[in-house]
Amino acid sequence: MSIVVTGATGHLGRLIVQSLLDRGVPADQIVAAGRDVDRLAGLAGRGLVTQRVDYDDAESLQAAFAGAEQLMFVSGSEVGRRVVQHGNVITAAKAAGVGLVVYTSIAKADTSSLVLAAEHKATEQLILDSGLPHVFLRNSWYLENYTGQLPTYLQHGVAGAANDGRVSAATRADYAEAAAVVLTTEGHTNRVYELGGSPFTMTELAAEISRQSGNSVSYLDLPVDKLTELLVAAGLPEGYAAVLADGDRGLAQGDLEVGDDLAKLLGRTPTTLAEAIRAAL
Repeated sequence: MSIVVTGATGHLGRLIVQSLLDRGVPADQIVAAGRDVDRLAGLAGRGLVTQRVDYDDAESLQAAFAGAEQLMFVSGSEVGRRVVQHGNVITAAKAAGVGLVVYTSIAKADTSSLVLAAEHKATEQLILDSGLPHVFLRNSWYLENYTGQLPTYLQHGVAGAANDGRVSAATRADYAEAAAVVLTTEGHTNRVYELGGSPFTMTELAAEISRQSGNSVSYLDLPVDKLTELLVAAGLPEGYAAVLADGDRGLAQGDLEVGDDLAKLLGRTPTTLAEAIRAAL
């Protein structure tokens, strides 16, 4: 078995590599591919095969995928460029004869109204058009999106535009473990998994932070344009702020609430909001 993991120097990719190792995949059968040469060196020191790749560099992709049986295709981070970049990955995977492409997509990619979903939907179509055997891992939000903001929440409260919509957020580690399960067990080819944890509202998020911290934290619901203005005032670039606010708009519409596919793949309950907050406080 030879598994290429792209984005292996990023947060999710590194966790997928670790999950593969934890599931008994020999280090020399994992090709850790990424752009950060220093981080690749650290992975090489653990016995993994490493390849520097860039989604804009077709030759680097071809070199990394040569002889690969499976490709763990972690989506790129350059919003607005991902369709072209992902097309390069798919072309290289097809040329290399990769046996299975596992792609990290977004929840409900084929129907979601989120701005961020468009590139994922397009990538899924490119994979379908390629004829490559595939698995789509449609991940909802990360719990870290929220636990990473705990200091801000404790000082200013939770602000958003999600109304009473529910988000099925899960930890990166749980998404990574699910990916490793798919790569190391049978019966997943051409399947679509809608992945996420137990859903919660932003009001419930604020209430759980209050309960565990002992501080009174409330949720302020704003119109999408006002949330964008608030985020810009807090120092975020306007384009990024608009994407975040659009995420809350989609959350309010149910775009980020999914079923129990993650629990089924893991064979256990995913990390809960309460557990994640407890670990982060």
